[in-house]
Amino acid sequence: MFRRAFWFTAGAAAGVWATNKVHQKIRSLTPESLAARAADRAVETGHRLREFALDVRAGMVQREEELNDALGISADPDEAAAHRLPAPRDRRRIAPGPNTIHSSTGRPEKRDH
Repeated sequence: MFRRAFWFTAGAAAGVWATNKVHQKIRSLTPESLAARAADRAVETGHRLREFALDVRAGMVQREEELNDALGISADPDEAAAHRLPAPRDRRRIAPGPNTIHSSTGRPEKRDH
């Protein structure tokens, strides 16, 4: 009698456990759950990429300092700014000049100024 009660209880507990596992799996495969998981992974990937970019930038600064030391170049900020290239111009703000090439014909445009 006790054996039967033990096995009946063990079977019922196993059934409840298996049912809960199946319901958890079904809930984890709903579209909302999958979207939330994908969003979390995208955010995590973004954080990893940001950390990588910061590490690369720090390595670039360190290597630039090593090269400057090896070449005997001073790290004076005013002098470094003088050797930098100017910032690129925003082409949308620049008015076309008199020698502008027309995009469709490939010939110079004639403009009255």
